[in-house]
Amino acid sequence: MFKIITDNGSDLPRSYLEENGIDCLYLSTILDGKVIAGPGIDLNARDFYRLLSEGAKPSTSQINPSDAKDYFARHIEDSDEFLYIGLSSGLSGTVSSMTNGVAEVLEAHPNKKIEIVDSLAASIGQGIMVTHAVRMRNEGRSLTETAEWLRKNALGFNTIFTVDNLFDLWRGGRLSKGSAVLGTLIAVKPFMIVDDEGKLVVEKKLRGRKKALAYMVDYMEERLGSKKDMNDVIGICHGDCEEDAKYLEQLVTERLGFIRFLVSNVGPMIGTHTGASLVVLGFLGDNRKG
Repeated sequence: MFKIITDNGSDLPRSYLEENGIDCLYLSTILDGKVIAGPGIDLNARDFYRLLSEGAKPSTSQINPSDAKDYFARHIEDSDEFLYIGLSSGLSGTVSSMTNGVAEVLEAHPNKKIEIVDSLAASIGQGIMVTHAVRMRNEGRSLTETAEWLRKNALGFNTIFTVDNLFDLWRGGRLSKGSAVLGTLIAVKPFMIVDDEGKLVVEKKLRGRKKALAYMVDYMEERLGSKKDMNDVIGICHGDCEEDAKYLEQLVTERLGFIRFLVSNVGPMIGTHTGASLVVLGFLGDNRKG
């Protein structure tokens, strides 16, 4: 049975990782030169978003090749086969770093097999890809078969989201201040996706929070297609807006009939760029764009 590894770009709950024997590598969140969240340093979501509300301006740092080598130096005997599912290459250089680091590991351990899959997704969209890897592993699928299936279906793993506070996107470097001011004045709520290149794009602008959340379900319904019945669980993440996440879960259940959800907070690494009002929906569909 192969070992599954991901990174904190997936925003999977620690309980899920532990229950399924998944290891997690960490991109770091840095404030005033100090790592406040990262390898061995856990900062809970509420405290992190409180720091943001008080004016903190953290940055993030990707995993580098030495991190990959360090991980396998400690865990190479855990299994003969490993599968790493990483944060989109359109958003971070982490997958490239892992690829470079793993190449050196395999030179030293030619009897081992390590597959790297670029999720081309983020947050719980990446997390849902991990859940499918777990399903396939538990069904007895091989490492090669699982990695090939994930790559073939990567563009079906959707990461869609909205924010209520445009100034969070401005502070995170994802929006100009002028756009944040204007959008706030006219109550614009951007609907965003991770596109086929694994990059963050604004797909639509809506008026009002509830309309934006409802549109997420519209978009999901349009994309599910033939993959609807393959979604054993739907992923929902939020920064620090639990009621909005619950409302989205209710909409998905009422309109699409899903009853199993994996709900968690968006961690500091992604939250640095998006803020506390972020709500994310992750699922497997036929495509990302119609």
